[in-house]
Amino acid sequence: MAASGFPPPGTRAEVEEGAAFTPRFGADGLVTALAVDAETGEILMLAHMNRDALARTIETGEAWYWSRSRGELWHKGATSGQIQTVVEMRVDCDQDALLLRVRVGGDGGCCHTGRRSCFYRTVAADPATGAVRLVPADPP
Repeated sequence: MAASGFPPPGTRAEVEEGAAFTPRFGADGLVTALAVDAETGEILMLAHMNRDALARTIETGEAWYWSRSRGELWHKGATSGQIQTVVEMRVDCDQDALLLRVRVGGDGGCCHTGRRSCFYRTVAADPATGAVRLVPADPP
């Protein structure tokens, strides 16, 4: 099997209860990855991985993603110093989403806006008008 090759998913029982890691990449070739702080559990960012990004993450112990906006492989922190060292990787029940518990290097941030987390706004609906807007979220 190639470095970025993962076996195809088996039966439902094998996927949900078996020991084989058979990530289910979507039609776009991506699997969703949620990065959380390994110590606090704070949600830091949501990204996607293709086969190569997932294989490199497993091989190096550092998070690699596929940038949909740039259309390229992305080693998180390579330019910012915010390297994400993977402490633990989990997969959900049907193996189409990953949870990465990470320690963040550099200044500890994860968002390209300079914030610690990419989830810094709340979606709020005005009960009187129904208008939906974004408001700053309370710090975790």
